[in-house]
Amino acid sequence: MNHLNFRSEIQSRNRQELERFQLERLNTLIAKVLPHNAYYQSRFGCSDFSVNSLAEWATFPTSQKSDWLGKDSSGLALHHTFAEDKYRRYHRTSGTRGHPMVILDTQEDWQWWIDTWQYVLDACGILATDRIMMAFSFGPFIGFWSAHDACLHRGCMVIPCGGMSTAARIELIQTARPTVLFSTPSYAMHLAQDASTRQIDLSKSSIRQVFVAGEPGGSLPAVRSRIESMFGASVMDHAGATEVGPWGFGSSDGTAMHVIESEFIAEFLPVERKASGDVATEVNDLAPGVLELVLTSLGRIGAPVFRYRTGDLVKPSFIQDGKCNFVRLESGVLGRTDDMFVIRGVNVFPTSIDAIVRSFPSISDYRLTVTKKGAMDELLLEFESSNRVESTDQHQSSIASRLAEMLSIQLNLRFEVNQVSDGHLPRPEGKARRIFDRR
Repeated sequence: MNHLNFRSEIQSRNRQELERFQLERLNTLIAKVLPHNAYYQSRFGCSDFSVNSLAEWATFPTSQKSDWLGKDSSGLALHHTFAEDKYRRYHRTSGTRGHPMVILDTQEDWQWWIDTWQYVLDACGILATDRIMMAFSFGPFIGFWSAHDACLHRGCMVIPCGGMSTAARIELIQTARPTVLFSTPSYAMHLAQDASTRQIDLSKSSIRQVFVAGEPGGSLPAVRSRIESMFGASVMDHAGATEVGPWGFGSSDGTAMHVIESEFIAEFLPVERKASGDVATEVNDLAPGVLELVLTSLGRIGAPVFRYRTGDLVKPSFIQDGKCNFVRLESGVLGRTDDMFVIRGVNVFPTSIDAIVRSFPSISDYRLTVTKKGAMDELLLEFESSNRVESTDQHQSSIASRLAEMLSIQLNLRFEVNQVSDGHLPRPEGKARRIFDRR
């Protein structure tokens, strides 16, 4: 079989044909997993079944990360199918929203990761002649480990730079001549800003494509256009997770993300928020069409994902994107259910703030702190400016007041906005945390 032709053909199928394919894959997976997986036997109440339709599948129980957390110190997720000696890959979730959870993959499942990544590399236009620079730490967090192996599988030269300083990575760009940079959106911007302070213009470098993942941003116009301008390169967005797999790639127009529906069943459920007493209640005041993404992986046997509530907030549409009929998520991942917070009765998402702040080209980074003064919520947004001219009191006041005004107009909230000195804010190369709720 020509795998490239298959990947192209499966994306062009209509919804009915695609769902028939998914149902067949699902039943094959259930037959392989359930007889050996004690967690799902308990979850489903049996060790053998098949489903007749995806509508029937939608009646089965969902799972979420908290369901998989074990009580021992190893952090090993409970839903693994086999004994540990059957696995070859060890990764942990990032732990940004709680304790890290360990997910293991068999060699066969890791090959599924690599094969699924080929859809992403196709969308990115990556060829065997490309030189790929991987700007991540190479720690136990999944990061770009699977992308690294997928690029090697495609025949690319892969340039690792884990453990290097930003200055060393800038030098490596100049000497190793990568054509594609893999990083988080935040770190890509930081890399270009740091290079600029060294009188190095990365828009004139060998990089033609910046591939971003790990945070929302690659499908948001303000963030996307800023990275494109900094590097003189196109930007491709991607989404995946240690516990799920590499499930999405950016649309051809750059404004959305596609779920790889040949490898994942995507469902969209109303968002729930945990209220007092840990009782889940439905949130009804989100923007129209915003739902939580629920995924079932169709090729991962050792750590199977059945109806997993990802916590990702998305706005699905089934508008065809040229040759791709996979479901579109408009503007990519809009935020997360556990990132959403309420200020004075207004639902606020980090991506909304990010889009506003990134519309100011001179702002290099920012941090928002939410506190409570008496009965009133207070918002303090601190920012650094990469423009030395704007560091004067007059310009500092100007940009701060304009940003405060825009935040007030678009979010209907009052922010205190202050400029801080360069280097005051942290610069993580992984997932960046910029909003701190201290209430």
